[in-house]
Amino acid sequence: MFARTLTALLTIVCIAVFCGSLAAQTDRTITIRMLDGATGKLLSSANLLIRINHQKTPHADWVHANEDGTARLTLPPDATVLTPEATYHDTMETYVNCDSVKDKQFSGAHWYAVSGILSTGVVTPNGCGKKTAVAKPGEFIFFVRHKNWQDSMRQDYTE
Repeated sequence: MFARTLTALLTIVCIAVFCGSLAAQTDRTITIRMLDGATGKLLSSANLLIRINHQKTPHADWVHANEDGTARLTLPPDATVLTPEATYHDTMETYVNCDSVKDKQFSGAHWYAVSGILSTGVVTPNGCGKKTAVAKPGEFIFFVRHKNWQDSMRQDYTE
């Protein structure tokens, strides 16, 4: 009787440990910090649009603002790469991502591996200034700036 009870108890403990490790492996939550490329200051990242796996559909519904100005992004299990975009406050006008500022093609999105973000953290290149940052595992940091008149003209020309 005692042996059966002990076996059942050990089985329950093993199942709980196994399920807990599976839950930890499927946790796809990333902290996002959006920084001003010139000043390095944190910008509120409540209006983030995230695209995954080279799809065109952006998802703002996966992003939740934190009180400290960062954002919490919960990704689906099939997400392998992502690219961020952010809008000014309550408008449809988007910030310029500083990782693509020096690219010849202005509108090209840079894609970042979710596995790299989760394991070591990722800081995107800052082509808008000299500010840098350090990411922790599970953290994605990207630099942005407001559009200027040249960006607007370039956008009008490419459309």
